[in-house]
Amino acid sequence: MMRPLPPLNALRAFESAARHLSFTKAAAELNVTPAAVSHQVKALEELLGVPLFRRLTRALRLTDAGQAALPTLGQGFDKLAQAVEQMRAHCESGVLTISVSPSFGAMWLVPRLERFRSRHPDIETRIDGTDRLVDVARGDADVALRYGPGGYGGLQVDRLFGQVNTPVCSPVLLSGEHPLRQPDDLRHHTLLHVDWKDADASWRMWLLAAGLHDIDPTRGPHFTMESMAAQAALDGHGVALIGDVLVAGDLAAGRLVHPFDPSLSRPLGFAYYLLSSKQSAGQPKVAAFRAWLLEEARTWQARPDRAPVRT
Repeated sequence: MMRPLPPLNALRAFESAARHLSFTKAAAELNVTPAAVSHQVKALEELLGVPLFRRLTRALRLTDAGQAALPTLGQGFDKLAQAVEQMRAHCESGVLTISVSPSFGAMWLVPRLERFRSRHPDIETRIDGTDRLVDVARGDADVALRYGPGGYGGLQVDRLFGQVNTPVCSPVLLSGEHPLRQPDDLRHHTLLHVDWKDADASWRMWLLAAGLHDIDPTRGPHFTMESMAAQAALDGHGVALIGDVLVAGDLAAGRLVHPFDPSLSRPLGFAYYLLSSKQSAGQPKVAAFRAWLLEEARTWQARPDRAPVRT
């Protein structure tokens, strides 16, 4: 038979006051008055038949009994808070919030998302297209898809794939006054730049690797989003140096082409990652999305038309 416990409010008032050694600070934490905290603690002492504090003129000190109870009581409240969060997670709606950079979301994830929806029609998705930092551990999003060097400590991290940085252009640039046939022909065309976080992804590095030292690698417009550079290439405004992951659909459809041998392009050191908190990884909606996305990543990696990428 379980012993009856003291009122939870009284235990909470004591635990807070004991941590702070102050009724005033405890009152601020619990959003009540100091008098209310003092009353709750006094009632607890009377119920237990043991003093928990020594009330000095300008200080509050724990008795041996209070000192002995504080660590275990604090752990108990931490466990209660964890249990409440777990209940809340299971009771919340089935909406899965996915934080993803706008370009990767529009150009790779969204075209595949219907397959996830078909497999899990009970899970609604909300796509948060942003490049800003989000804290999945704090619940800013259920999962985040990010391109970077890795090393995301304290999270559930799944590497999806790397990518090859490759020049692409509209088929119209393969003919005309200065048709694109070899890398040296780039001197007659506009270079479209993406402001990559990875310095190795620049036109400067690509031209050096191709042995071209007399073409200005800085000329041409710069874009902060890959999708804008890809659109400029689709419109025939120049040659974009962009990750093959992002333009795979346009290449497959013939809207964009490789003007040169793709083997001239180089894999990049950064990769795409799926990030989630270790606490939320067991949620059914997060686990379902993770399993599906890793399957999609494996399928993408195995495509016969994909250039090999360092893994």
